[in-house]
Amino acid sequence: MQKEYEIWLDGEYYPRSESKISMLDRGFKLSDLVYDTLRTFDGKVYRLDDHMERFERSLNYVRIDPGISINKIADLILEVVEHNEPLRSAKQDDYMISPIITRGVGYRLKDVDTKPSISIFIDPIDFNFYSLMHLEGAHGVISKARSFSSEQLDPKVKHFSRLSYVMADIEATDVDPQAFPIMLDMEGNISESVGSNVMIVKDGTIKTPKDTAILQGVSRKAVIETALALGIDVVEEDLQPYDLYTSDEAFFTSTPFCLIPISKIDKRQITDQVPGPITTQLLAAWSESIGLDIVDQTMKIGNKKN
Repeated sequence: MQKEYEIWLDGEYYPRSESKISMLDRGFKLSDLVYDTLRTFDGKVYRLDDHMERFERSLNYVRIDPGISINKIADLILEVVEHNEPLRSAKQDDYMISPIITRGVGYRLKDVDTKPSISIFIDPIDFNFYSLMHLEGAHGVISKARSFSSEQLDPKVKHFSRLSYVMADIEATDVDPQAFPIMLDMEGNISESVGSNVMIVKDGTIKTPKDTAILQGVSRKAVIETALALGIDVVEEDLQPYDLYTSDEAFFTSTPFCLIPISKIDKRQITDQVPGPITTQLLAAWSESIGLDIVDQTMKIGNKKN
């Protein structure tokens, strides 16, 4: 009987705890890889096409040819989900699924004509970590570490060059151990958090940084589509820390938790109502669209694992 989730690596299944790649792999040595992260709702993959389109754009940008089509990668994701379904159902879990493609083993920087390594990784969602944030709101800290500019490495590419994220998170923890870092671009505008997008509400309008210098989040896209369907205006524009401090509501969007309200920025309380009225509307409509209460699932599974 299967005892733990199994990942798919170059054509074979391995228990998560036993999966390995070569230390000579350029993904390990140079972060020379791209990936994407999807999630399931009750075992069903969410917005597969959106994620695959973004994944294909990332592959094309870094010029990695995986040797198989993007449709085949999508099929592999569904196969891995089906393979792990009996264990997921027994655990009443949902999980994140990450297709990861490295350029392969190479001994020198110029060894780019290599055989790519393809893996489909599964990671159970840590609902316990997010459950309290739905009740009390998440915290954010404006970090000194800046996000990549498009002149350096285009932020629209989903890659593993994450040392700037690590440093931003360390800085945020120094200020507030519970906080997510919020990074600025080189001009001092809000870009994104580590692994999530940032959005605010002001005078009934949702505002979000322009998507030219951020990761074009699938959850961010879902929020924009949901808001417009509800008749809520959405504006993409440059935002500064001032806009966060003076917002009526603010929230993070990301694949594992979908949408989480923000209650504090730099240890300043920005709202006493968590979640705010528009955040509540968005969560309700999003939950209805997928046939599952996002907050209720987070609370039930999170509390069960306490």
